[in-house]
Amino acid sequence: MPDHTVIYTKKAEQYDLLISRQKSVYQTLEKIKPFEGLDIIDMGAGTGRLTCLLAPKAKSILALDASQAMLDVTANKLKEMGLNHWKTRVADHRQLPVGDNSADLIVSGWSICYLGSSNVPGWRRYVHQVMEEIKRVLRPGGSVVILETMGTGTALPTPPDFLKGYYSLLENGYGFSKTVIRTDYAFANIAEAGDLTRLFFGDELADRVVEQGLVQLPEWAGVWWREFT
Repeated sequence: MPDHTVIYTKKAEQYDLLISRQKSVYQTLEKIKPFEGLDIIDMGAGTGRLTCLLAPKAKSILALDASQAMLDVTANKLKEMGLNHWKTRVADHRQLPVGDNSADLIVSGWSICYLGSSNVPGWRRYVHQVMEEIKRVLRPGGSVVILETMGTGTALPTPPDFLKGYYSLLENGYGFSKTVIRTDYAFANIAEAGDLTRLFFGDELADRVVEQGLVQLPEWAGVWWREFT
């Protein structure tokens, strides 16, 4: 499996091309929490997949990520959109550089999982720290929406074994509601499909993509949400 830390710090542009090939989650987010006029924080914003969806309707939006390289891509996108009510900051989910009661909505896409993996010693403690920070930063009645992988290249949702404990904790420990959606990749051609899947998912999936001509690659996402009072 490729080293995602290296991708996020040194291959941000290629990663951004990969996620640009995925189906939009705009309608899912809008249905869960209408976001017009809200102060929003995107935790683990990456290259701005969620930030750029939410920013046009937000009152303000703050993109946080551990990688400055990823945030630079996000900033360039927001500038190109002609927006000026945004900021980016390098941050750790467990210690957000934000004041108490300062956001109406927090979103986090495919990011908390890096702390919630059962391969990470102390993952339960880390998830708890993240939840405490979310609770601190949200205003009363504020909401959080978390998106994570439920499988790539599978016919049915197939969450990785190392994330099942984290997902169960969200639902049974922290009271999140959940749904599962399709976020398939639609690549321009088979060469691009092979290159981009190899970049992020590794040789095994990329070889199958090329052999089977999977220009359309199935992708599943879990969506968890709750309101903090």
